Amino acid sequence: MNTFKAWIAAARPKTLTASTSPVLVACALAHRAGSFKWIPAVLCLSIALLAQIASNFANDYFDFKKGTDTPQRLGQPRAVASGWITPKAMLRATLITLALASLCGCGLLFFSQWWLIFVGIAVVTGALAYSAGPYPLAYNGLGDICVLVFYGPVPLCFTYYVQTGEFTIASLLLSLAMGLLSINILIVNNYRDYKQDQATGKRTSIVIFGLKFGRIFYLVNAILALILASPAYLYRDKGTGCMFVFFLLLELFTWQDLNRLHGSDLNRTLEMTARNVFLFALLLVSVLAF
Repeated sequence: MNTFKAWIAAARPKTLTASTSPVLVACALAHRAGSFKWIPAVLCLSIALLAQIASNFANDYFDFKKGTDTPQRLGQPRAVASGWITPKAMLRATLITLALASLCGCGLLFFSQWWLIFVGIAVVTGALAYSAGPYPLAYNGLGDICVLVFYGPVPLCFTYYVQTGEFTIASLLLSLAMGLLSINILIVNNYRDYKQDQATGKRTSIVIFGLKFGRIFYLVNAILALILASPAYLYRDKGTGCMFVFFLLLELFTWQDLNRLHGSDLNRTLEMTARNVFLFALLLVSVLAF
């Protein structure tokens, strides 16, 4: 693989819907409130994307260092473990990407409050703490909570805040819905890697509670997301309701893969789950913005 393709693969573009989706929903919600602002919106989107890419780079680097990524890996090949990118280059790219995210965060200070600096520090810390440090979250059953926070309330509520100057119950409910759906991406990833994670000592929630728990967790997240987001679409016409019913059927179809597929066959399920997150965001945008 050439260098450019290697870096694209390391960024894991098919999962980046987890970071872009809550920002898009927040922008639609701000538009509904009559407070949408282009520059803060673009900055928030840039921060979300760069933070997730940095987290993916860090995960690639630290999983290799910890011996979690092996030639027997069932998921998509990792850049460092495959020898496409050196560990030193990956670590450097992680830090540069985080620096760019921080720079975009500084730009937001011209549009909002100074204390957002602490939110930026939390984002940078979360991107690294997921895989690195003495107590990496992903290795100690806390990856799901990390995803819920940093792919739900943090990007959605604060994107909404920098445009409107307020936090609302609506933004919180929608952020939790988006976070729960993003957890499902992680569930499929950890479900697929269950045996390998067990062997290498990576204690994901699936390793701790078992495969059956993973299947139930996925389904509960999908249903809860629809319930939490229901105030945004229940009052609309029947056509809108039908679109969300269709989404539930799509989620159920994707969920069935956890009952019948194993190993590398679940790579496609992971991509479908990431697609579902983006589709749900687009449905919410269509309801909120039009």
